[in-house]
Amino acid sequence: MSHSSAYPSPTSSSSAPASPADMPSEPLPHRLSTLPAAPAVTARDVVKTYGRGDTEVHALRGVSVEVRRGEFVAIMGPSGSGKSTLMHCLAGLDAPTSGSILLGDTELVGLPDARLTALRRERVGFVFQAFNLVPTLTAEQNILLPLELAGAAPDRAWMDEIVRILGLEQRLRHRPHELSGGQQQRVAVARALLTRPDVIFGDEPTGNLDTASGTEVLALLRRCARDMGQTIIMVTHDPVAAASADRVLMLADGALVGQLRKPTADAVAEALTRVSAGESL
Repeated sequence: MSHSSAYPSPTSSSSAPASPADMPSEPLPHRLSTLPAAPAVTARDVVKTYGRGDTEVHALRGVSVEVRRGEFVAIMGPSGSGKSTLMHCLAGLDAPTSGSILLGDTELVGLPDARLTALRRERVGFVFQAFNLVPTLTAEQNILLPLELAGAAPDRAWMDEIVRILGLEQRLRHRPHELSGGQQQRVAVARALLTRPDVIFGDEPTGNLDTASGTEVLALLRRCARDMGQTIIMVTHDPVAAASADRVLMLADGALVGQLRKPTADAVAEALTRVSAGESL
């Protein structure tokens, strides 16, 4: 796996990528600042095993972690370390073999499927590497789609505020192929923010972006956490992306082997190299 700080160029862009200078400079509103001080996400002794016998794979080996509200956390590790599995379990997309996962004070393990689906829809946001925008819908329709599927009415004032903050006012009628990669990811972030989720999970959110667009999206996520109190948990393989976070969790062979606070790209790269070589942090 490459650990270069450069991002692949988007293949679906038909216009020049937006630059960080295009982003509005005014602070984001403190919409989530009244949330209680309890952790946003808590994992306790989480184990995830796939298969049985000779085919048994231990993806997670007793991982315990706590993410505070308003914290921006990156999850890193060598290929096969369990970082994506951990994110999927924390987000309620996969169930651990054993252990406990709390979203706020709600236990996810053992929650009936219908309640788990409703919880993900109402309290969790997702930003993916591939944007996951519907190509036939406009930017505005893509932002509103999850609420429409749920039969819920959007808060139009909040929608307008998000659109303004993300600089999408002139892009709402554009379809994805008419937007740059950075603009498409801004639409995905707007969609994730619309329900005011407890947590936004990012799965390699800059993986399909060029360097300028990737920098723009990371700055946006940083501002969402710093100025808006939005909790963000991001899986990435890139030390530069991870350096945008408040804290980096380092996994190896399914176990949490260390963490870095106030990370720099160089410190993250060094830690990743050591972990990949089997050294401890």
